[in-house]
Amino acid sequence: MANKEKNKKDNRHFFKDFKAELKKVIWPTPKQVLNSTTAVVVIVLLTAAIVFVLDLTFETLNTQGINRLKNVVTTQENSITENETETQNTTNVTTEGIDITNPTEENIVGNEVDTNTADENENTTVEDTNTVSE
Repeated sequence: MANKEKNKKDNRHFFKDFKAELKKVIWPTPKQVLNSTTAVVVIVLLTAAIVFVLDLTFETLNTQGINRLKNVVTTQENSITENETETQNTTNVTTEGIDITNPTEENIVGNEVDTNTADENENTTVEDTNTVSE
């Protein structure tokens, strides 16, 4: 029972204090409310306009940048294709009259390998390793 009475006193005390604090509040006049509201709306609209202009600017720059990149890439691809074509044409001119698929002794200049010498070198290295391991 003591708790209920204490809660009622606390509630009354709270509402008394609340009412006293509301009396201390300085409420704005209707003119001040209108001025503040107008200021907030104007600032929000200006911020929205600035963001809109920046968005359009960046979108335009992005689109132009992508188009420039596409042009650079296609130009590079075209130059690579032209270089490959020139290389193929040059190769066809230098190998004209020579059968590359079936080279003969006349077509090979200084590229012959003596297989007997290579076999002797392999045998020598095997014998050297055997000598070292003994």
